[in-house]
Amino acid sequence: MHNYLDFEKPISDLEGKIIELKKLATEDESIDTTDEIGRLEVRVREAIVEIYSKLNPWQKTQVARHPQRPHFVDYAKTLFQEFTPLAGDRKFSEDAAIQAGLARFRGQPVAVIGQEKGNDTKSRIKHNFGSPRPEGYRKAIRILEMADRFGLPVISLVDTAGAYPGVGAEERGQAEAIARSTEMCLGVKVPLVSVVIGEGGSGGAIAIATGNKVYMLEHSIYSVISPEGAASILWRDSTRAREAATNMKITAEDLKSLGIIDGIISEPLGGAHRDPDSVIAATGDVIANALAEMAPRTGEQLRNDRRQKFLAMGRNV
Repeated sequence: MHNYLDFEKPISDLEGKIIELKKLATEDESIDTTDEIGRLEVRVREAIVEIYSKLNPWQKTQVARHPQRPHFVDYAKTLFQEFTPLAGDRKFSEDAAIQAGLARFRGQPVAVIGQEKGNDTKSRIKHNFGSPRPEGYRKAIRILEMADRFGLPVISLVDTAGAYPGVGAEERGQAEAIARSTEMCLGVKVPLVSVVIGEGGSGGAIAIATGNKVYMLEHSIYSVISPEGAASILWRDSTRAREAATNMKITAEDLKSLGIIDGIISEPLGGAHRDPDSVIAATGDVIANALAEMAPRTGEQLRNDRRQKFLAMGRNV
């Protein structure tokens, strides 16, 4: 069952008619609906092109949050071989919102870190809706230290609304854990490629996204705070999230023009949720090219490149 967003009503109406015609043809083989279905499919494609060619920032936010959008586990299953997840931060406990471990990427040993939101009620609760607690970031630090020690490139896949803001997380040092994870990303002497595959929210995202190369999917978002949070702070009215999203410059196009990210990965027509396999393959190609580009660089050069990249942000704005 496909989940349609508010602005996709013209698409849902047309695809609903196609489903009805197919059902009618199944129930009565004497009725030929082929031509009508063909015409409707053309209209569906035209509607998708028209709608998705002019998405505003708030609509892109909705697409980035689409429940059927491929998550970390989908990318891990396809892109990595021999993926061995590692659990626990060796200090407090395991945090399922951050998935991390060792794997092979197209034959090359790598370390992998990513946020997982879950795709149904049970898995969303297990992964805390992709909002990591301090132990998740300390697990990420552990993996980064291991990658640095053994010279393994790091690939991080970002998809979180933000770090978990609960009392327990704050008591266990949420801000410190995020800061240390960010510091560790800046300090490793190995290639670090980050891709925002859905939401990139606040410090919860930057803690694993401080890479040599940072990419975003076409309809993903990356911001210091959610549009709803910004609207609540600025206007004390979360319903003005649409206005906040427009002013915050959170889309891939905005962030590429500001020099915050290095590139945009195109999504299939209608968003990544309509063709997960193709967007995962495209993401793999971009990561492979980035790693190949950085292969000749020494560890010191990689670390200096990364630090200079982030220090330079905002100078020309």
